[in-house]
Amino acid sequence: MSPLKNDRFIRALLRQPVDKTPIWIMRQAGRYLPEYRATRKKAGDFLTLCKTPELACEVTMQPLERFELDAAILFSDILTIPDAMGLGLEFKEGDGPTFSNPIKNRSDIDKLSIPDPSGELRYVTDAVSLIRKELDGRVPLIGFSGSPWTLATYMVEGGSSKDFSKAKGMLYDRPDDMQKLLDILSDSVATYLNAQIEAGAQAVMIFDTWGGALTPEDYRRFSLSSMTRIVEQLNRNYDGDTIPVTLFSKGANHSLADLANSGTNGVGLDWTVNIGDASRIVGNKVALQGNLDPSILYSSEDSIKQHARKVIDDYGQNTGHIFNLGHGIHPAIEPEKVKTLVDFVHQYSASLK
Repeated sequence: MSPLKNDRFIRALLRQPVDKTPIWIMRQAGRYLPEYRATRKKAGDFLTLCKTPELACEVTMQPLERFELDAAILFSDILTIPDAMGLGLEFKEGDGPTFSNPIKNRSDIDKLSIPDPSGELRYVTDAVSLIRKELDGRVPLIGFSGSPWTLATYMVEGGSSKDFSKAKGMLYDRPDDMQKLLDILSDSVATYLNAQIEAGAQAVMIFDTWGGALTPEDYRRFSLSSMTRIVEQLNRNYDGDTIPVTLFSKGANHSLADLANSGTNGVGLDWTVNIGDASRIVGNKVALQGNLDPSILYSSEDSIKQHARKVIDDYGQNTGHIFNLGHGIHPAIEPEKVKTLVDFVHQYSASLK
């Protein structure tokens, strides 16, 4: 495969010097782009879009044609693993994801098996290979998965939830059942991410969207421990290249020091913590990714530049910063605002070198 022409993102994750701060955006291939909406319409529905490698490749590449981003991220969904486990995933307009066969008891958990990346999840690895070929070394490709705890919440609740009553009920009343589910999911995620690495992913990321729903103690026991188990199983060196990993736990700023000790290369930050404070907590152990409030992209160009400058200034001149939003980009954002952000981050950070 072609060598990387732009390795800024990988270098920053490995805390090596860069000529300017790299930037990519969570959900950078998404509904805010008219070309994405057109491709999704062509697909007919979201799951078909995810499960058709040629279309997944098409939408992965779309933001790179508009913006000077420093990484591509596989277009997929965090719920691919539970879908492959036979839980009956559906996406209904306005309702989000739902499972027709949610996990209700230990018997349901005992029936689960680790999905085969070359079988039920072949469409994902095929998409990774196709995207990597299409990129031709332009920028690195990020593979990803949902975290075990986050996946478990959807599987037990049967879909999205505001209070996680069923998942937390299992956690508190039947912690052994929850631990068994998390162990199966941990090994499934590790297998899945290693398959993405073999298919061409040059970095991987674990999205722990609902880590912040747990108390600090429960977070460390039921979420962070599972992610650490995955990190230990990942193929961090493949085909002569170092494969960095990033952990992103939304709402878990109480455990930044523990995240930094997990073996990860990078820690993603939401927007509710100052990145300079976070940097002082983690020291020189990991790179930090983030952490502009996504809502700032609704504001004026001057405001976007002002807030982006503050994130860069707060981080300081240390190595190891990847600029990103503190969570996914909102569907109503104007693409021109994204261009303003990407161009400013590059120009301003380069002026500080």
